[in-house]
Amino acid sequence: MSDAPSRTGIPQAVILGAGYAGLSVAKTIHRHARSRIQVVLVDRFPEHVLRTELYQVDEMAAPGTKRRQWALPMAEVLDSHIARFVQGNVTGIDLSSKTVRLETGTVPFDYLVICLGSVPSYFGIPGAKELAREVYSLDGAERLAAQLVEVERSAAKVAWSPPPRIIVAGGGSTGTEVAAEVATADWKDLADPAAPAPRVTLLTGPMPLLQGFPDPIIRHSRDLLEKSGVEIRENTPVARVEPGQLTLKDNSTVDFDVCVWCAGVEAPPVVAQLPTEHGHGKRLKVSPNLELADHPGVFAVGDVIDYANPGSGVLVPGTAQAALAGAPIAGYNVVARSLGKRLKRFSYHEKGVIISLGLGKGVGRAGPVSLWGRPAYVLKSLVEAEYSLAVERG
Repeated sequence: MSDAPSRTGIPQAVILGAGYAGLSVAKTIHRHARSRIQVVLVDRFPEHVLRTELYQVDEMAAPGTKRRQWALPMAEVLDSHIARFVQGNVTGIDLSSKTVRLETGTVPFDYLVICLGSVPSYFGIPGAKELAREVYSLDGAERLAAQLVEVERSAAKVAWSPPPRIIVAGGGSTGTEVAAEVATADWKDLADPAAPAPRVTLLTGPMPLLQGFPDPIIRHSRDLLEKSGVEIRENTPVARVEPGQLTLKDNSTVDFDVCVWCAGVEAPPVVAQLPTEHGHGKRLKVSPNLELADHPGVFAVGDVIDYANPGSGVLVPGTAQAALAGAPIAGYNVVARSLGKRLKRFSYHEKGVIISLGLGKGVGRAGPVSLWGRPAYVLKSLVEAEYSLAVERG
């Protein structure tokens, strides 16, 4: 792949990451610029992953489940007239020379939009990265599902075997959803007719369960988790992870057969290394235009940014909803910057939040309306299905 500038003389906008934000940015630039800007979309995978659905590890464990349920081929979700897709792993971003380094070469840019999402944050805890599973990537979620089936089948082979011990570290929405899915899954059907129900423990670490969520959602979540058999242990930060055992900060230990790490996320290393201002979790500080203040023409969207809403000062959450809200602003501003027009400002207004808690139950809030149980679960399922269909249809 050549690092020479485009010979057409048409400005080139490069988008890093083909997730929720990246696809939306590409389509926005195309809609406003048409042929006046060349768009290149870069991702290390040839698929668009429905990342917000990766907590469904019980469904991944089902026999005959196809990867396509969570990963849509890029050729089907991105028309070639909207953007040129380049598959490659980003190894570096040179803001001064305006080039993106891939393992296979370099890609020049006139405008850049960073939508690389986030990676698990292990906080330097020994053994966490090597011995715990994660659900922030499709490969990680698939490996977790396979290991859960394996430990259930192993337990089924031994008479009077104790139930598998599943530890979920992290009491945010991801950890809460994973704990509920594992606890309520029908492992007799998924693994073996003799498989016992697992013993699931949710460790919240130094943060309380679902910190930042409204109190009614926290109360109902706790109630549904406990009714599902999930043991909730709060204020139990992990100090070390060893094979089959966690050591907590108070030097007590917790044995496990499977440990799932949902303790938080941070910016990918290639983003953390950029010579610009960073915020919490090494995320990028951006202006209200979603632009790096010291690099005009370089924008960032989604999990990768540290941005507080103007006026309120409240940090915009790293959610798909927030990424999809910011993507059209960033895409429009790329075109505006190229035409010398005034850039738009981003202000996030949350429409609601829903947490799935297994067995067709959930909790949530849509505007001023609170939802519990089956209605919340159905609404989340409908939202996920609508998004999947919208992406697949382009």
